[in-house]
Amino acid sequence: MANAIYPLTKDKWLNPGTLGVSSSSSVDMIDDTIKIALIDTGTYTYSAAHEFWISASAALVGTAQTLVSKTVSGGVFDAADVTFPLVSGASIEALIIFKDTGAPNTSPLILYIDVVASGLPLTPSGGNVTATFNASGIFAL
Repeated sequence: MANAIYPLTKDKWLNPGTLGVSSSSSVDMIDDTIKIALIDTGTYTYSAAHEFWISASAALVGTAQTLVSKTVSGGVFDAADVTFPLVSGASIEALIIFKDTGAPNTSPLILYIDVVASGLPLTPSGGNVTATFNASGIFAL
């Protein structure tokens, strides 16, 4: 697999009117609560057909963290690096970014990341895990 923006989120960004997108399932990268999660791919397999966090939530390792200092510039989304505190459990092979609506069945999946410069896979040992994003941004459209 390679890093991928979930296709149904692309549709929401590019043509929300024809999808009947409600404000809860639309995605505003700056104003919405956007979270990042550590994922065990032994429990979750990426699918372009997945739309909501409920599809991947069982594979969560640790606690999803809220992205802060979010920016969008020149079609590039970025945020501050994230520290996941005291992570233990299954191995981590991927990250998922999603909009948190408060309910897994209405929280849109945004980005699946399994290709990074270093750090994955990772077996957590109870310490902090830091996601360090590329200086050029998290993703670009």
